[in-house]
Amino acid sequence: MSLSITYARAQLGIQAPLVTVETHLANGLPAFNIVGLPEAAVRESRDRVRSAIINSHFEFPQRRITVNLAPADLPKAGGRYDLAIALGILAASAQIPGETLEQFEFIGELALSGSLRSIPGALPAAMACRDTGRTLVTDTGSASEAALIATPIKAASTLLQVCAQLHGREPLPDATQDTNVVPVVCADLADVRGQLKARRALEVAAAGSHNLLFYGPPGTGKTMLASRLPGILPPLAEHELIEVAALYSSAGLERVRQRPFRAPHHSASPTALVGGGSSPRPGEISLAHRGVLFLDEMPEFPRSALEILREPLENGEVRISRARAQVTFPAHFQLVAAMNPCPCGYLGEPRCRCTPDQIDRYRNKLSGPLLDRIDMQVEVASMSASQLQDSPRGESSAAVRERVRIAREIQLQRQGKINGELSGAELDEFCRLGQAESALLRASVEKLGLSARSYHRVLKVARTLADLAGQDAIGTAQIAEALAYRNLDRKTVIPA
Repeated sequence: MSLSITYARAQLGIQAPLVTVETHLANGLPAFNIVGLPEAAVRESRDRVRSAIINSHFEFPQRRITVNLAPADLPKAGGRYDLAIALGILAASAQIPGETLEQFEFIGELALSGSLRSIPGALPAAMACRDTGRTLVTDTGSASEAALIATPIKAASTLLQVCAQLHGREPLPDATQDTNVVPVVCADLADVRGQLKARRALEVAAAGSHNLLFYGPPGTGKTMLASRLPGILPPLAEHELIEVAALYSSAGLERVRQRPFRAPHHSASPTALVGGGSSPRPGEISLAHRGVLFLDEMPEFPRSALEILREPLENGEVRISRARAQVTFPAHFQLVAAMNPCPCGYLGEPRCRCTPDQIDRYRNKLSGPLLDRIDMQVEVASMSASQLQDSPRGESSAAVRERVRIAREIQLQRQGKINGELSGAELDEFCRLGQAESALLRASVEKLGLSARSYHRVLKVARTLADLAGQDAIGTAQIAEALAYRNLDRKTVIPA
C-alpha cells in the first residue's frame, strides 16, 4: 500500500481542529514534500522525521514522498505533526500495519533519535479527541497533562513504542495525571495591620468577584493587600480547572492548580495584555481567566493598553482576528488595580508639588468608561508609626476565606453564578429593592452623577454585602456601603 492516512490535531487558540495526514509514496527521484499550508517548523519536520525513522531501525523509503495536511487552508505550525507524518510514511511503506491507524490520533514532536518531546496544546487536543471516540497517542509529558480529561490516552516515549502498539506486540501504558503537586503558599492577610476599610473591601470583592481599585499614597499597603486576594478566594471548581488548564496548555505554560494571579509590569504592550501574534496566543487577561489580573501603578500603563480591558470586562472573552483565522480566548477575570492620587503620590501633604493640570492628566489616563467597570474604588490612607505599632495582627486569610466561601455558595444556590457576573435582567430578579432602598439609591445616583453602568455595579456590590451578612433582602445599610466604595467616578472627586 503506497497511501496511508493518519490523524493529528492542529492548535488554533484553545481549539484543536482535526488534521488528516495523507502520505503517498510514488516512483521517481527521491523527494520529500509537505503540502497543506505548513509553516517553517512543519517543513523542517522532513529532516526530523527522516533521522527519527532511521535511528529507530526502520528503512526510510527512497521514493517520492508527498505528505498532505488537510484541510489545506488551515495554518499548520510547530512540530506536533512529526509523529503522525512518521507513522504515515511507515504505514505507506508497509513497515507497520495501516489498518489500526483509524483508531488513533497522534501528536508529538520527534527528536533525531526517535524519542518524543512535549508539545503545547495537549489538553485541548484531548478534549477534541474525546468527541471522536479515538484514542490519543502522545509523549509522556503531554499525556500526563491531557489525562485531566476522561478519555483514552496512551503515553509513549519513543517512535518504536508507538509502532509496537500498532503491531499489537506491546501495548502503550495509559496516561496518568501527575500527582506530585507542589502547593503554592499565598501570603496571609494577617500580615496587614490596620487598613480595616481596605480589608473589608478586599473581602467583598472576593465574595462577589468584583473589580477593585486601591488608591492612596505610596507605601500604604495597596500592593500588599492585592497580593493577598488569591489566599481568600475559594479553589477552582472542576470545570474551571479544566478551562484554565486548557488555556495554559495552549500557551505552552505549566498547568496551574489554583486561581491564577497575573501581575504584568506597566510597560506591557496592548498585545501582551490581550494576546495575539501570527499564531494567536493568549495574553495576560486570558491567562488570568477565573483568577485575578493585578495592575500595579495603573495610570503608568499605556492608555491604549488600558482601553483594551473595557470589552473583556463586559463580555468575558477576547476575540483576536487575523487574516487567516479568528480566535476567541475566554477572559473571565477579576481586575484589581492600584494607583497613587497624583504623580508624586503625596496629594494633600506639604511635600506635594503637583499642579492641578498634572493631577488631571495623571487621573485622566483612566477613562470614564473604564472606571465605570470598576465596581469598587477604595482609598488606602497613610498610617503613622504609632498606628502601625499599636494595631493588632489582622484576621487570617483562612477565616476570611470561609466567609467568602459561604457567601459564594449562597449566590450559586440562588442564581447559579457569582454576583459580579449578573446581567441586567438578572439584577431585576435577584436584586429587588424595597421602597426606602430604591429611594436612597435613586437620590444618590442623581446627586453623585453616576452612570447607568455604575448603578448596576452598585446593585451587585450591595447584593454581595447582603450575602455576607446572611440577609435575603438588600437593606439601606448595604446600599450606603456600596455607594461609599465609588469615589473616583463621581462629579466631584474627593482627594485621597
